[in-house]
Amino acid sequence: MLDPMNTGARTAKLVLEDGSEYAGWSFGKARSQAGEVVFTTGMSGYPQSLTDPSFRGQILAATYPLMGNYGIPLAKNGEPFFDNAGVPVHFESPRVQVSGFVAAEACEDPSHFASASTLGAWLEKNNVPGIFGIDTRALTVRLREHGVMMGKILVEGSRDVTFDSGVVAYPVADVSPDTASVILPEAADGSVMGEAEAAALPAIVLVDCGAKANIIRCLRKRRVRVIRVPWNHDLGGLDFDGIFLSNGPGDPKDCGKTIAMVRRAFGKGRPVFGICLGNQIMALAAGADTYNLPYGHRGQNQPCVETSTGRCYITSQNHGYAVRGETLPPGWEISLINNNDNTIEGIRCSDGPFSAVQFHPEGCPGPRDTEFMIDRFVDQVRDARG
Repeated sequence: MLDPMNTGARTAKLVLEDGSEYAGWSFGKARSQAGEVVFTTGMSGYPQSLTDPSFRGQILAATYPLMGNYGIPLAKNGEPFFDNAGVPVHFESPRVQVSGFVAAEACEDPSHFASASTLGAWLEKNNVPGIFGIDTRALTVRLREHGVMMGKILVEGSRDVTFDSGVVAYPVADVSPDTASVILPEAADGSVMGEAEAAALPAIVLVDCGAKANIIRCLRKRRVRVIRVPWNHDLGGLDFDGIFLSNGPGDPKDCGKTIAMVRRAFGKGRPVFGICLGNQIMALAAGADTYNLPYGHRGQNQPCVETSTGRCYITSQNHGYAVRGETLPPGWEISLINNNDNTIEGIRCSDGPFSAVQFHPEGCPGPRDTEFMIDRFVDQVRDARG
């Protein structure tokens, strides 16, 4: 564990908007920062979670006590590793997305062959404050009882900040790409497939509302062309065979242009598959409603039961909103339900090739018990293409 007495770490405290305070020590960037405080479960996967665009603008608290024990995998130049298609290898986006990080213990001496940095040094390089040495169990209980709250990490010697300074007005616009691009599939030998060969393969539009990098990795491995577009892109001039609606941060009702885009896509009849935020956007496009969960589902161990078979899957999740099942219109049905709180985990249309799930089939960090759903969608696209 990082020893504040030997490192000269500054004192710090996490303050919630209900007035509760948790005293600890600063690591990462020694500056104060506000944000929505949320917790996530999982023993590992902190590099992926901290770079997940769905956490944009949030202060993330880890329920597992020890963080940083296997360091951060970086290239010799201190930058992330990228594959031959320019996709981050070990992260879910090229940058740290959280506003702050909360841990019970932070490791100063990581042990892993790929580690090139401590967690604290990496956070400092990315201008992100962290706090350790607090009772994260008590913090989690408070968030579960009172719901998600705004909070702030206050570091000794740095200026105070207001709770509302951490609000990100339109987080999806903040993490979505500015322009469209084409990502070519992976060839059999692991290289990037040539454009001529790829032109004969199905084309899937990835509506990027903050897509995790593993979505792109999964699609590339399944030999499809990925047309990656911003959240508010007009699909009118594109030639494609299916649509993949990505995850992303914030309130789905703020994505009016995406909702309208999906509603128009329903009329075209091409397969549409959504995950996480994409599930909520699809529901809104169908005419259903969404609502804000008390503290959200964030972690690697959410049980979801398939309504048609009764089979339970263990899933990876990161969302603060959910679909109101009773508002689904005729022709739509609930396909999966969360076994913890009975929230809706999946919907599908009985009259068209449209389905979505609230969890991450590509889960990174895992589990990836439901990755077969991506296979099912890609097969559906190929069948519709003929």
